[in-house]
Amino acid sequence: MVENVLYPAYFDAALSRADGRRVPEDLAVDDPEVDEIAKAVQQVGYDVVVERDKHYSREGHRDRGRVLVKNPDADSKNDIVQAAAAYVTALRE
Repeated sequence: MVENVLYPAYFDAALSRADGRRVPEDLAVDDPEVDEIAKAVQQVGYDVVVERDKHYSREGHRDRGRVLVKNPDADSKNDIVQAAAAYVTALRE
């Protein structure tokens, strides 16, 4: 089974690309949460598992959690991140 891991840092407007943000600034949001990322990934059409006690290695021990995307088929991780970012932005409006 293939899984992709998504961290809130990928969507965080306060971070630079060098610090871990993977989406353009216009799709980034302030202080993203794993629940809204999970909801956005589900809207795209994937099954997710939320792990709240994990942290992104570039953020030290700041436990913001992570989202595991189950069975992403032929879509690349970048495609999933970009689609989820668009939904997170829409959810915040």
